Amino acid sequence: MRIGDQARLVAETSAECCGEAARSGWLRAINYYEAAAFPFDGSSDRHQVVLARLRACAEAFLRASDPKGAVVTIPWRVDYPLQGYFLPARGESGKAATVVCFVEPGRRKEPALLKHAGYAIDRGLSLLVVDLLGADPGGRFEELVGSRDLESAVGSVMDYVTSRDDVDDARIAILADDWGSSFVARGIALDQRYAAAVCDAGLWDMHERAFVTRRCMPGGSAIALSMGASRVTRHIMCPVLIALPKRGWLRPDHATDLVAQMKREHPDVTLKIFSGESGSAEFAAVANEFAFDWIAARLRDCKRLQS
Repeated sequence: MRIGDQARLVAETSAECCGEAARSGWLRAINYYEAAAFPFDGSSDRHQVVLARLRACAEAFLRASDPKGAVVTIPWRVDYPLQGYFLPARGESGKAATVVCFVEPGRRKEPALLKHAGYAIDRGLSLLVVDLLGADPGGRFEELVGSRDLESAVGSVMDYVTSRDDVDDARIAILADDWGSSFVARGIALDQRYAAAVCDAGLWDMHERAFVTRRCMPGGSAIALSMGASRVTRHIMCPVLIALPKRGWLRPDHATDLVAQMKREHPDVTLKIFSGESGSAEFAAVANEFAFDWIAARLRDCKRLQS
């Protein structure tokens, strides 16, 4: 916590003269606070102190941004609203193209805000970062674990975004903070209003079924290849980018075979395999650049179709 406090002080001191240094400081502080928030001893009071400082870093970043961002509350379940950070597009008047960054269940949105803000700003995109941990710092996320409809939050976030006067309803993309997210894929299969998505597009679902088939049935590989796309893939209507590391949870050749099956029913799926390992800084930087360029291009295509 002390190291996080030091990083936050550096960020606040740098904010007026050097925005990039301030953003790096807030991101470092958030990373340290996240480590401090891990419940080793179950001390609720100390846990809440760290979470408050974690959110304070994100809010300081939003205040220092140009234009300024805001903390927003998004209705979801009764007595369990979501919290998000909204950063308007720079230099855009009227309704802007927007990227929704959804963090995986159980993870926090603060690191994602600092990691993705620069990519969105550089491409003239508004950014909304959301997690499932709720607006109340105390949270009750543990009560939701195991729930079968967590992905309904993806639709609730879309309801909120389309209600804003500064967002173009036809140019909203969704980005899974964990690029191989099956959670976001299930969400956009239920809500088909998104114009583009970066997620696994049902790849994990197909991989699971192929694994079970190979384990339980003779000749399982051949059967798996004939099973076609998953139910998730069949219900996704928008273009999808699947970004995977070369050394990650799925071998590149197996990912290529599964995506080839997807394309039979959903031709607009792009598979991009990057060198590096999942979780490495190199993979994150290169994959983010590519993903935001891909999103910006897709949303420009939507604008051309509108005109």
